[in-house]
Formats: sequence, C-alpha cells, structure tokens
Amino acid sequence: MTLNFDPRQIADRLYDGAFRPMLIGGEWVAARSDKVLEVVDPASGARLATVPRGDAADIDAAVAAAKAALSGEWGRFKPYDRQCLLLKIADLFEEHWDELCVSDTLDMGLPIQRTLGNRRRVIGMLRFYAGMATSLHGETIDNSVAGEIFTFTRKEPIGVVGAIIPWNAPTASSIWKIAPALATGCSIVLKPSEEAPLTPLMIGRLMQQAGVPDGVVNIVTGTGQEAGARLAAHPDVSKIVFTGSTATGQAIARAGVDNLKRVSLELGGKSPVIVCSDADIEKAVPAAAMAVYAHSGQVCIAGSRLFVARDIQEEFVSRLSAFTAKLRLGHGLDPDTDLGPVINGRQAGKIEGYIASGRAEGARLIAGGERLTGRGYDGGNFIAPTIFGDVGDEMTIAREEIFGPVISVLPFDTLEEVVERANATQYGLAAGIFTRNVSTAHKLAARIKGGTVWVNMYHAIDPAVPFGGFKMSGYGREGGIEHLHEYLETKAVWINTD
Repeated sequence: MTLNFDPRQIADRLYDGAFRPMLIGGEWVAARSDKVLEVVDPASGARLATVPRGDAADIDAAVAAAKAALSGEWGRFKPYDRQCLLLKIADLFEEHWDELCVSDTLDMGLPIQRTLGNRRRVIGMLRFYAGMATSLHGETIDNSVAGEIFTFTRKEPIGVVGAIIPWNAPTASSIWKIAPALATGCSIVLKPSEEAPLTPLMIGRLMQQAGVPDGVVNIVTGTGQEAGARLAAHPDVSKIVFTGSTATGQAIARAGVDNLKRVSLELGGKSPVIVCSDADIEKAVPAAAMAVYAHSGQVCIAGSRLFVARDIQEEFVSRLSAFTAKLRLGHGLDPDTDLGPVINGRQAGKIEGYIASGRAEGARLIAGGERLTGRGYDGGNFIAPTIFGDVGDEMTIAREEIFGPVISVLPFDTLEEVVERANATQYGLAAGIFTRNVSTAHKLAARIKGGTVWVNMYHAIDPAVPFGGFKMSGYGREGGIEHLHEYLETKAVWINTD
C-alpha cells in the first residue's frame, strides 16, 4: 500500500511519552487522585503516553458537568444547530484523518491500511447523524377518548448518557456513541478503554475545536473497575451504552437497576460462517479468512466458527491455508502490514491458552499456532494466524469467544444440520453465508439467530443500517433510526380542546 504521508513522522509528533489530560466540563485535567495509567504501543512495548487514572470522583464531576450542560447553552440548540455542529466535526475529521488513523494504530495495533480504510464509515456516521438531527419528530394520534381531545407525542433527549467503549476501534466506537448523543440533544460522558484511550482524547480536542459547548462531551480515562463501574451505577446517568464482553455487560445491566437507567449492550460473539457447496470459493476464502483475521481476531463479530460443506472442505481448507500463509504480520505503521499485534501480553497469553486447548482436545493444527518472537516482533504481542481442522462442536475453541486470530473449521452435510449447529451457542451477534443460490441465502438468513447476517461478504457496516445482537450478544441497536430512538424519550401530550 502506498501512502501520501509518513505515518512514523506523525507518530513521533503525536506521542512522546508525555502526560495527556482528560476532558471534564470543558477543562483538560488530571485525575483528582493524581494517579496515572501508562499507555504502550502493543507492537513494540514502547510507552506512548500517560493518562489520568480517573475514578469515582472524576466520574461524578463529569456527570455533573454533563447534567449542567443540558440546562445551559446546549439545551437551547435547535436541530439545525446540532446538525451544523456535527457537520463541522465531520469536516475536522476529514482534515485530521491521517492523525486519527496513526493514533488508532499506535493505540491498539490495527494496521494503518485498515484504519485509513475506516474513513467512509466514520465520517459517514457523522454526516448521517447530522442529517437525522433535523428529522426527529413525534406523531399526531387520532385517539378514541370521548370529547374534543387532541393527542400527540414529543421526542425528547433522554439526558446524560454514559458510554463505555472497548479498545479495538477507538475512533469508530467513540463516534458511534458521541454522534447520536449530539444529534438528539443529549450530553455524554465517555469512558474509553484504559488500553487505548489516546484517540478518544484527540477526538475530545476536535469536539472543542468544532465548538461543542463545555460539558456536552466529557472524556474520563480510567479503569473499568473504578471509573467504568461508577459511571454505570451513577444515579444522574439516564442511559448507559456499552460495547465489550458479555460478563462486563451483565455487571453493567445490574448496576443500572437502582435508577432504572436505559441500557444498550453490544457484547460478545461466536459467529458462524457457512460456506455452501455452490459457493464461489475464490471470493469466499479471503472473506472467510478476514472475517476472523481482521483486527487480529479482536472483534466481537469475528466469524470464528467456519462451517464448510464436506464435499468442498479439502479444497477450501487448502486455499484458506495458502491465503493465511501470505499474510504479513508486523508493526501497524508499516503500510504493507496485513495483521498487527494483539492488544497486550495478557490477551496473547489467553489466546495461547485456547490454542493449547484445541490441541489437547484433538483438533488438528493446520496453520499458525505460535507466538512470534525475534526481529520485528520483540516487545510486541504477535500471534500467528491460526487454523484448526477436525474441530468438534463441543470443543472449547468452538464454543468460547477467543478474541484472537483463530479459525475453527467444522464440516457439515445438510442445511438443516448446519442451521441447528450454527444456532447452538449462547451468542447471536452475526453470521456469514456463502452461496450462489438466492433461495439458500434467504432460507439460511431467516433461520440464523443473529443480529446481522452477511451473504457473500462479511464485516460490512453502514450508518443507516441497525447493528446489534440476539441472546447473550446483547440488546439495543446502533446505526439507523433505531439508534437515535435509543437516546430519546417519547412523551405523550393530551389537550382538551373543547
């Protein structure tokens, strides 16, 4: 891949190991405890910066600022004003896109070719929500009550939103939470992952540059146990939106019970990819591979259970292995890198544990299976893209979310069988289907229990299309008009006109 800029020059300018404060009420501040977190490059282990280790006291201050903003200047913004603000933010993202992408690559390791490729999605989200800001409306309702009674509904902002995001897509995750809050007139407290907080802080500065009023967007860095837990339980937070693990999502849902806050959860997955006998193998192989290897497997929608029709399994696996062997692992700032590191040594160790369990339970290792060391990998957390064959549905690698570059290949004989096996999981986030038969595509798409089903493709996400999960993959939707309704209250008004 050829770039028109030098990502390493931008990297040297952005992060030099210095302290980066957090944003509360329009001010850039340290934690009240003065504690800090160290942020490191997962590809090299080098320190990028330190950030505040915010705790409950910092969350309280941010929530107070967000609450005050609702009754201040921000509360007087009209839909047109919110639209203009979002469009200005989009323009600033266009201007600073290279810096945002380099920051994402340093923050969590995703190769620069992939972060740059998110431009249309992220900036498209800002422009989509800008368009929706002036399209929100209630309804007039013809009621059946006796007399001259006029009824209508109003759509009103829910209030202070608490957003907790993961480390695997800092820019996209931040905007997926902030943009609908701004479009609907809410205020927000964003708690980024302690593993990748730098890009969200950069986004906070762009928000200020665009003219977002003080207190409308607050960004508190800290751990989930301290800052995140307080945000989830805070009585003045009207809504929590969370992306992350199912276990943490369950804890967040419990924390919101006391004040009955609205909760949206986008959680884990163990998504099936089904390759039928009539699939276009040339197209299906790279799509099925990158359904897992994108983000080095660190994505909730990873299609890690690869169901392949038995009569084409040998050819398909051979081509899949050949494709995997050509992938280049390295530092994400190298434009030729296909796969970057996993986020930290702890996650690398967890993935290695799953690989060991696959071997121990009788799966056949076809490719990868090791942690890379030596020149170019020292200090980083690199796991070779891994393929297991002869995998049984009961094996650990076929049941649990690995969050790493590990594919489990499972053969199937009939469509009835594969539907039952694909649905035999606690998760229901996404699925992929590869077939040339439109009837097969429709039948499988209708029966798969998942929030998103891709046919002859994978990973596509658009601002206008709702995204979310079934079962233990969570509830609520992001994207589309449904997303904005998550940030709005519906008020019914009755007027006796007699």
